[in-house]
Amino acid sequence: MAAAWRPCPPSLPCSCAASWARSRGMNALPFDDDLAALLAIAEHGGALCTVVGIDGSWSRRLGAQLAVLPDGRMVGSLADGCLERALADQAQAAGEARVLRYGAGSPFMDIRLPCGSGVEVMVDPAPDAALVQAAVEALARREVAELPISADFTRRYLPRLRLLVLGSGPEAGALVDMAQRQGVEVLLASPHGESGEASLSLGQDPNLPAHWQPDPWTAAAILFHDHEWERSLIPWALGTAAFYVGAQGGARTRANRLEHLAALGFGKEALAKLRSPIGLIPAARTPSVLALSVLAEVVGAYEKLVG
Repeated sequence: MAAAWRPCPPSLPCSCAASWARSRGMNALPFDDDLAALLAIAEHGGALCTVVGIDGSWSRRLGAQLAVLPDGRMVGSLADGCLERALADQAQAAGEARVLRYGAGSPFMDIRLPCGSGVEVMVDPAPDAALVQAAVEALARREVAELPISADFTRRYLPRLRLLVLGSGPEAGALVDMAQRQGVEVLLASPHGESGEASLSLGQDPNLPAHWQPDPWTAAAILFHDHEWERSLIPWALGTAAFYVGAQGGARTRANRLEHLAALGFGKEALAKLRSPIGLIPAARTPSVLALSVLAEVVGAYEKLVG
């Protein structure tokens, strides 16, 4: 039996009433707000706001970004909306790139931040288009990209999270749907799939195009009730650069799986890469709960790569 590989269609754009949310009418955006901000600047131009300093506790990481487009739309988020609106006003005012401080020690008394914290934001009304485009092209090649923000701060971007789902049934479908809705790039392989770029046969390694091969920013989720499919897929996945490999199955299946992998020569270090049982929620009983459990675990592992 052959299983066809096919890329899932892109997720629909998110829309939200708040002007600083992901804006209606834009292309489908990745779940990472910072990548979305970079892509928006590359496509539409505008100002780029980057957090370059944090004093105290803050909900976003150093380097978090907000794009302010020429028509006033904002892509990304840094706080609860008040800070974004203040930055949009600053970004649309004439002037050179500058660092603005908000919160503790700031001249902007009307913007208060939680817990007495303070943040410094580089507001660049016109980031270098060539450097932005170079970063976007590197990410399209699935390479780490860098964008100089100031003389002493460079923003580093990891390629977009990619989820490779090998499986069939409602669990695989639910995971694909949920991941797409969150802007994750998804590739799907199913025994009942349509014809596509590559095929998978029972007992054989997947025959993937070169640009589909799992890289260090790809997670592989293996979801089969017929576990004969996984006997070749799990060893293959463990041998790739994928940062995450997870497989569905109960306690007896997991015990047999580990015995099979040990017989193939996989040691403790290699087996530590395998998430089995898959997901954060023990004994998920519905496809939607399993999908949520797996996606949360995958995103959590990816966030550790981002730092």
